[in-house]
Amino acid sequence: MKSKTDQLLDELIKLHPKYIDLSLERVKKLLYKLGDPHLDLPNTIHIAGTNGKGSVHSFIRNILVSNGYSCDAYISPHLTKFNERIILNNKEVSTNKLYKTLKFVKKINNDNPITFFEITTVAAFVLFQRTKSDFLILETGLGGRLDATNIIPKKKFSIITPISYDHEEFLGNTIHKITREKLGIIKNTKFVLISKQKKEVEKFIKKKLLKRKNVYFYGKNFKINKISKMKFEFQFNKKKMVLNKPKLNGHHQLENASVALAFSKIMHEENLNIDFKKINHAIKKTSWPGRLEILNYNSKKIILDGSHNIDGAKKLKDFLKIEKMKPVVLFGMLNNKKIDIFLNLIKKQIKTILAIKIPDEKNAFTANKISEICSLLSINCLKVKNVNEVLKYIKKSDQKVFLITGSLYLVGKVRSKFL
Repeated sequence: MKSKTDQLLDELIKLHPKYIDLSLERVKKLLYKLGDPHLDLPNTIHIAGTNGKGSVHSFIRNILVSNGYSCDAYISPHLTKFNERIILNNKEVSTNKLYKTLKFVKKINNDNPITFFEITTVAAFVLFQRTKSDFLILETGLGGRLDATNIIPKKKFSIITPISYDHEEFLGNTIHKITREKLGIIKNTKFVLISKQKKEVEKFIKKKLLKRKNVYFYGKNFKINKISKMKFEFQFNKKKMVLNKPKLNGHHQLENASVALAFSKIMHEENLNIDFKKINHAIKKTSWPGRLEILNYNSKKIILDGSHNIDGAKKLKDFLKIEKMKPVVLFGMLNNKKIDIFLNLIKKQIKTILAIKIPDEKNAFTANKISEICSLLSINCLKVKNVNEVLKYIKKSDQKVFLITGSLYLVGKVRSKFL
């Protein structure tokens, strides 16, 4: 039996025939009816990019909270429940508050066509206006220029995390078109931070932002230098500092942390009270579930990683290679992703694929289709019907390391089983 909040969320999905229909007009009209709450929000940090948005957001939020600042945040997608998407004054929104706000916004919308992401983003803005926190960290849902979050007229920071191919059907089929869409968030922004990018993307961004002030690039204005087993060196302009490594796995997480550290340095120069010891502690303790997260289950290691695009597959492959792991993989993926390229990238680092259709996701590859693709790529594959069958397999198996990947939706469906 679904809760009344989940039932309401189901109703919101039905307000528009398409799940994704990029536009700002519907959001603009509904916000106007609600008194334009997006015009009265905290200092906003807006983040767009293909990968790393959640990790960068988490590092920044931890730094701000550890230094005594109150933070709101908007995240998508969620792992297990919708409440995860909206953080108010450092805490996940309560179910009661979420339900009342969604119901109120739905009533004001009066059944006009609007996508699920748009109407829930509007509801989040209503909550952010009421909370009055010091900062708001806002992740885009898809793209940037026409993303519902980009209705915000003024921002303190815009951050562009690593850009690669994903959602080409909406953002364009070239890396330049995708990058242009992501850069759409930097309008009316005081500071712009650019994460480490592929050379082609970095060159394109530098050309586009040539005349813009207060732009900080990874490699030019800030970077990671020396890395030891427990520590790493961060450099901002000519100043260096040594910090404890984060518990988040993967070398790319040091690069994500560097963006948050650059943010801290800039805010310190803006006379914001930021303490180094608290920064160091915040970076070390930052966690982000479902991203190269390792759990112990029945004396087995379970790696949870929601990677679903080419760049994510490359980082996953590198991690497995460095850690000398060759896991059995529970794999499911949405059917608009490049499954053959993803699997081909990781196939040398894995033993067997357990193919599963993502539970309750109609737009997911079937186990049969995944098995067919594995056969073409010469990957050993077994089909599984459901998560319970997977759990039985893990318990009986002699294999010590398992990986769940291909979709954050899949990770969200199974993560609670291993806690």
